[in-house]
Amino acid sequence: MHLMLYAPYGRAGIYLLQDYCRRLGIGSSLTDIHELDTALRQLPQGHALWPLLKASPDFRYEAGLADALLHPRDRPYSVPEFFEFVKRGGLRFGRWLRQAPYLPYCGAPSKTPHYGRLAKLGEVEQYAAMELFRGNMVRHSAILYRDDEQTANQTINFAGESWLDYRPVRLPETVCVEEQLPPGAAGVLINRRHIDKDIYLPINSVEKQLVLAIDGVRSVRDLMKAYGHRQPLKMLFQRLWWYDQIVFDTSNL
Repeated sequence: MHLMLYAPYGRAGIYLLQDYCRRLGIGSSLTDIHELDTALRQLPQGHALWPLLKASPDFRYEAGLADALLHPRDRPYSVPEFFEFVKRGGLRFGRWLRQAPYLPYCGAPSKTPHYGRLAKLGEVEQYAAMELFRGNMVRHSAILYRDDEQTANQTINFAGESWLDYRPVRLPETVCVEEQLPPGAAGVLINRRHIDKDIYLPINSVEKQLVLAIDGVRSVRDLMKAYGHRQPLKMLFQRLWWYDQIVFDTSNL
């Protein structure tokens, strides 16, 4: 299952305005919506809603505006609440649809003095800490499975040997930038769906050849035979996975 739930902190401005509308008794008539649209243009520039006003398509048409600010059953979930909701539903977490923002070893968090503390946290606590650190997540989107024996081995895992038979597939929203590169890099991999500018992956010339060779057909084992030693290859594919550059086809396992 692909499940999306709203997140609280990146949508803080929406919840401020929802409360504002309730206090004023603003309804869903065309007059009320037009007046609300006019009022939003006068919000202070530092208001928490401004980033969403500029970026979200919801505020570009009347139905979207009404749905965002006048919806009576909008309920956000923090990361801990998300996992509790999943558990109550008899489901098991597989992965975030876009993982890198939730991982302390991707981007800016790995360069902070707190990285050692973050690395010691359990998986869910790391995700919760990253939600608080980034502060801009507007939704949580994840892949879930039934919590039973039939789905127990469907999560991607690099601990054993099965990863060698995964077939990597590059995601269509990824690009390899080849200009203004950091020292020693032959390219920088970016997922254009990420909104955080610190989430990018520099690669050297050998790694770049390997990434370009990913065709969705050959397994990691096949690529390993052609391109290099096992441990560096394992680390590369872990990073590609963490940074949302690839997914794995495991249907052959």
